[in-house]
Amino acid sequence: MSGANASPTRSASATARSPKRGRSHQEMSERRFGSHAVKLTRPDKVLFPDDGIRKQEVIDYYERIADVMIPHIKDRPLMLQRFPNGIYEKGFFQKNVAFYFPNWIKRASVKKAGGKVTHAVCNDVSTLVYLANLACITPHMWLSRVPQLNHPDVLIFDLDPPGDDFGPVRQTAFALRELLESLGLKAFPMTTGSRGLHVSLPLNREMEFDRVRAFARDVAELLSRQHPDQITVAARKDQRHGRVYIDVMRNAYAQTAVAPYALRAKPGAPVATPLNWDELSDRRLSSQRYNLKNILRRIEEGDPWKSIWRHPQSLDRAAQKLDVRISEEARRVA
Repeated sequence: MSGANASPTRSASATARSPKRGRSHQEMSERRFGSHAVKLTRPDKVLFPDDGIRKQEVIDYYERIADVMIPHIKDRPLMLQRFPNGIYEKGFFQKNVAFYFPNWIKRASVKKAGGKVTHAVCNDVSTLVYLANLACITPHMWLSRVPQLNHPDVLIFDLDPPGDDFGPVRQTAFALRELLESLGLKAFPMTTGSRGLHVSLPLNREMEFDRVRAFARDVAELLSRQHPDQITVAARKDQRHGRVYIDVMRNAYAQTAVAPYALRAKPGAPVATPLNWDELSDRRLSSQRYNLKNILRRIEEGDPWKSIWRHPQSLDRAAQKLDVRISEEARRVA
């Protein structure tokens, strides 16, 4: 496992195939990963009341998905979305590592006005299990990695539908993909597990956030002009008028996005799931198709994003091409 401190007692793939009833009492109260021990507390606490999903199952899920998930979140500061009393009770977001976090959890300290914030960084299965035991349902990740926190290694277009119909999101994603490919860029789609879709570009970290966000904004604005009845960049909901909103504002320093393979605090325990583009052609697809109950069967076929970080892209030439497209459009309109 990439970035793991040591091999876990049971491999992720083996654990995914092993029945939960086979766990010993010791395994139910403590998990060991090399020299790291994670004591489990209140494992029978129901976190998803409609589905009867207990904290034990959330912990089991994150242990089993660790080998697939960690390459996507490795070295990123995290913001933890926690629901100690279940998803229907008030939860909270946690940025700062608390005093009780074990020393073996990696940390990233970043400056803020008047001080600093020390985030948890999850580079191994033991950390992921520890966070799950805190009832962290959803880890949200920075778009950059230590030590280059000012230089994002991913750009995210967040496609937000006007209602429950996922069809307009799929159509917008394909239009966005076509535009990006014309600029020489390869994009990767992911359901958010909530309502929408993320379209992500792996980057080579040559640009700082301001330039990356400016590029994303120019792409979104051009696409909205090309499809004015379908797409908008209006942040205010009362100005969207039934169109898909392309949000690029999370492409900023200290902003976060839901991590790939993170659970969402919604009935059914949906999962933010990386996709292949051909899956978006399925009209039955929704943002919540994959969940805690079926995601492990899906990844038996592999992670569609397995190679995403092996091919980081430069935005320089794409930005030049985009400027030409915008200039040509302006001349046509004039």
